[in-house]
Amino acid sequence: MTKIRVSEQVESFVKALAPEPRGKLRQAIKSLADGKGDVRHLEADLTGWSRLRVGAYRVVFKESFEDGTRLVDCVYASRRSVVYDMFAQILRNELLRELEDPPRQPSA
Repeated sequence: MTKIRVSEQVESFVKALAPEPRGKLRQAIKSLADGKGDVRHLEADLTGWSRLRVGAYRVVFKESFEDGTRLVDCVYASRRSVVYDMFAQILRNELLRELEDPPRQPSA
């Protein structure tokens, strides 16, 4: 079984598109559950992530397994011309936030 999870950013981006590309993106995201689509694994700073290509648009996602269920987390979507640079910057910012404010250890 596969569960597709879509971030608010992806949902907002898809909703803002014209009807034809919106429908194509929605269908392509759903097809990830069946292992279909133009998917490539990313490299360098984005190792561990994959992208789904739908025309001029890209959806960045990560696959994982939880309790025997395959999870596909679609976390970022945009036009091809900006998606990789923007997503890499988002990841760097999140890492910096984690380093500045590490999780607190529970007190005994």
